[in-house]
Parts: sequence; C-alpha cells; structure tokens
Amino acid sequence: MKKIWIDAGHGGKDPGAVGNGLQEKDVVLTISQGIKQRLESDYEGAQVLLTRSTDVFHELKDRTAAVNKAVADLLVSIHCNAGGGAGGFESFRYTNASAASRTLQNVLHSEIMSALKSFGVTDRGQKAANLHMCRESKMPAVLTENLFIDVAADAAKLKRQEVINALIAGHVMGIVKYLGLKRKEAAAVVIDKVNVIVNGKQIADGKLENGVTYVPLRAVGDALGAKVDWNKDTKTATLTKS
Repeated sequence: MKKIWIDAGHGGKDPGAVGNGLQEKDVVLTISQGIKQRLESDYEGAQVLLTRSTDVFHELKDRTAAVNKAVADLLVSIHCNAGGGAGGFESFRYTNASAASRTLQNVLHSEIMSALKSFGVTDRGQKAANLHMCRESKMPAVLTENLFIDVAADAAKLKRQEVINALIAGHVMGIVKYLGLKRKEAAAVVIDKVNVIVNGKQIADGKLENGVTYVPLRAVGDALGAKVDWNKDTKTATLTKS
C-alpha cells in the first residue's frame, strides 16, 4: 500500500488568493478531492490521505506534523497563485531538496503541463523555495501552483470543469508514474448465450450479460409478426403489428 498525502492549501478563515469570483481554498479542495477519488478508484494499492476534506483551517506546523506521523510515501501541496502577470502553472521543491523530491517534481510538472497543453496555460517552470510544506516534510514533497486566481484569463480557465479535470488528471498521472502504481483491472463481464421464447417462437441468438437479457429487436418483431422501423434522427425504434 502506498500512502499519498494531498494537502489542500488554506481553508476555513484563510481563503488564500481571492479574485475574479474565486477563492483559492475552494479550487484547491476540489482538485485535492478529485485526485483522491481517481487514485483510489482506478489504481491498486493507493491510499490517499487529505489534510482537509472540508472547508477548515489548519496551521502549517500541524499539516506537516500529521503527514510525518502518517509516514506517507509522498506529499503534494495544492495551491493556486496570485500576483498578476501572464499567469500560468509552476511547481516548487525545497531549496535543498532530496533527489527523490527533485524526481517527483520533474514527473509531476511534466504530466500536469501535458494535461494542460490544449488550454494554452503558460509554463512558469520548476522552481525551488524555502516553503514550509516542502522543508518540514520527511518524504518527497512538491508544492504546485495551479494558475493565477487574480489573472482574468487563468480564473476563466479555473471556472471550466474540463480544466479542473485536466489539473486532477495531471497530478494523478505524475503520482502514478513516480510510485509505479498499476491500474485496477476492469471487472469481468459475464456473457452467456440464452434462448428466449417470444410468442411461442424461440430466439436463439439472445445473450445474458451481467444478469441482463439482450435480444435483437428485429428478431422480436419477426416473432410477433410486427414491423420494426428505426428513426436515426430521433434514435427511436417502433414496432407495428401487421
């Protein structure tokens, strides 16, 4: 089991960056919850722990104390940026980061920018800074700055569900590649041949798929002596008794 700690920045009394009808604390919580849902539902051995799953405030020291106590395999702290300019995405590691943190940053940054490629997001690059979440954590740690709340063009993107989905997907793929997680196998579909009797006539080419019986509509029409008409525009099938 791999423990993945996702830290949604700010929260509660601390909204983070505010602008263009958005609050950073809300955007990063949505992204964090999406990362957890996708990792745990789609990948084997992924346990995602959240600093917060609701709109509450935690001190920075309490955040890193919790992740260190959990002995997580990695930490990603999710934020949005502010400060104007051209906007864009950037990621941070500690100034004296471990080789593992550098690798995590390389993979995460690359996957997130790849996911955002079609939305014209500026790549502000991979950076290093003396940030508490990266400095005080005892595992590979990266902080991501997911567009600028106070840049109108970026804020407009953050209001689009497909951009939020891309940010979630980029984080997920970066974590998956770093940890070498494997996708869960899809549940097997059980299909059996079945014989169906309609109006006393046997239809032998029916099938039973996961408990649901499927029979060709034209075969049912033939058995009932009915005409089958198909309207491709309305996608409507009509059986008319002869």
